[in-house]
Parts: sequence; structure tokens; C-alpha cells
Amino acid sequence: MATELHHEVHGPVGGPVVVLSGSLGSDLTMWDPQLEPLVAAGFRVVRVDTRGHGRSPAPPGPYSLADLGGDLVALLDRLAVDRASIVGLSLGGMVGLWLAIHEPARVERLVLCCTSAALGPPSRWARRAATARESGMDALADAIVGRWLVEPADEALTARLRAMVTSTSASGYASCCAAIETMDLAGDLRSITAPTLVVSASRDQATPPEHGLAITTAVPGARLAVVDGVAHLGNVQAPGEFTGLIIDHLRPLLGPAVRRAVLGDEHVDRAVAATTEFTRPFQDHITDAAWGAVWTRPGLDRRTRSAITLAALVALHAPEALAMHVKAALRNGLSPAEIAEVLLHTGVYAGVPAANRAFAVANRVLQDEA
Repeated sequence: MATELHHEVHGPVGGPVVVLSGSLGSDLTMWDPQLEPLVAAGFRVVRVDTRGHGRSPAPPGPYSLADLGGDLVALLDRLAVDRASIVGLSLGGMVGLWLAIHEPARVERLVLCCTSAALGPPSRWARRAATARESGMDALADAIVGRWLVEPADEALTARLRAMVTSTSASGYASCCAAIETMDLAGDLRSITAPTLVVSASRDQATPPEHGLAITTAVPGARLAVVDGVAHLGNVQAPGEFTGLIIDHLRPLLGPAVRRAVLGDEHVDRAVAATTEFTRPFQDHITDAAWGAVWTRPGLDRRTRSAITLAALVALHAPEALAMHVKAALRNGLSPAEIAEVLLHTGVYAGVPAANRAFAVANRVLQDEA
């Protein structure tokens, strides 16, 4: 029976859903460095506590990877999410692999950080589970944090991570150790169809880069990135590099959502309905290249991009596209007065006839919108 996982949801409604699943011994706060950048990019972020971790229940164990994967599927069902991208580190990556293998229809894209498809020997995990049950998490905390970070580490960070480990349920931790002890996904990796990025850390002693290479070699089309100078919890010690890799891999998902946010559902629904096999490649190109790759970049806000787009369309004498983007500019926060200033300014450089026509088009749109 699935366990009801504690989770937090952040980001715009309608944004592509990204599930962040963490390491053995962690809670969802391990993803703090990634949360704000993912939300700012336009993703709907779901951070979860694995069963037996954080504020999720710790039912009697041992657990299997199927149990942990089933928990995540049940959470997606409760959130009414048909498909999500899974970003998992360590145990979270193993859960992501299980989902991509056994529930492929639920996985949009996959990012596997510092993880493995088969992490033996089984006796190591049996011993660690026994230590947790017999001596508690305090007996394991220093060794766990030592594997997570490259020394010398920030004292405050080390203390915070140690507190995270010691607050983990000993029975929940031990039961999750059993899931790793019995895991062997290596033979099923070739069945994964989700676009996959594998991120390894050069100084990771828990899941060295060769584990990431093995996954990359087996999963069709997978790509490997190795972040230098960090250990197992690389997303914490090298947040900029890990976050950049994650967002770059997920960015293609933003195109349809940003297109709808800027142009409106009515326009996009009409365009989709009118798409034929002949026009589909071009429509896909627009969605991916313009809306997914450019409009999602962090360097300019959408108001500025709308102003630039209006100016370009005036200069190109493109009245139909200009009318569409006058509506988009309003949606992106430009006032009618600001739109007029953009057209006036563009007229100085693109010519009076172009600006005259643009003012006529914009005036008609603004009156209709009013």
C-alpha cells in the first residue's frame, strides 16, 4: 500500500511539473539551492520526502524500490499530474530509474544525479541498516555527511546536514537501505525512453562517476555530465553547475507553457487545431526554438522581450504578427502608453510608413481589448 508522502509544491500553475527526490538520509530541504531557479524559470516544482524521511511516515519495513516508486506514482495521482519530469539524487535517482522503467508513461524527462543502477555489495547495506536500528542515526551521521561533502566544508552547512541526518527515522532509513540492498536495475536500463541526463560528481565516493557512465552507456540517448571537485551531495556544494545542467535539460518542456502564457490559450488552441503534418515541423520548431530556448532565458524579463518583439515586427512590416504580439505585450505587463512609446521609437529607425501602419494595427487591437 502506498505511503502518503509529505511534499511541497511551488511555482506557476500550468508550468511543467518537476519532482525533486532526494538522497538516502535527507529531507526535501536538500533541494533548497535548486528551488528558486526552477520556479523562476517557469517550472511547477514538487519536492518530496521519501517514506521514512523528513515528515513522511515510516511504515514498517523493509521497503523495496517498487514501494518507493509506487509512493511517487500515488502522489502524482493525488496531484492530478499525468506526466512529470523526475530529478533524483542518489536514492531519488534510483526511484527515478524505477519509474522510467516501470511507469514510462508518467515520466517526461529524467535527471539522475550521483546515483547508480546497482550499488553493491548487498552486505554493506545490510550492515548499515543494522547499525541504524541498533545504534540510531547519530552513529551514522558523521560518516554520511563525510561522504556528502568535500572537505574542508563550511561548518554551518556541515552542522545543518548532520542535523538533517540525525532527524531521519532510524527504522525508515534502515528500511530504505533494504531497497538499495535488493536493487538491480542494470538489465532494464535499455527500455528507458525518457530523455535522460546523468550528472556525476568527480569526488563522489558513494556513487563514483563510473556508475553514472554505466547508466549513460545503457540508456538510449542519455547524456553524461561530470561536475568537478564535489562529492555525493553535489547539488549543495556546486549549486550553480547542478542547477544549470538540470534547467538546460528540462528547458524544452517550457516552450508550450510559455507560448500559452504569452499568447493565450485561445490563440495556441487555434494554432494547434490548424496544424497539419505538413506544418507540424515548423510549429514544433517555433515552440522549441523561440518559446522554449529564447523566451525562457533569464537574461531579460518578458516585458522587455515583448518590447523588442514589437519593434522587430514593426520593422519587418508584419501586421498579423504585430497584432498578436500587441495582445501578448499587454499580457506581459506593458501598458498601452508604453506600447505607443515602443512604436514611436521604432518609427525613428524603421521609418514613418512602418510606424504609421503599426499604430493603426495596435490601435485596433487596443480598442478590441478595451
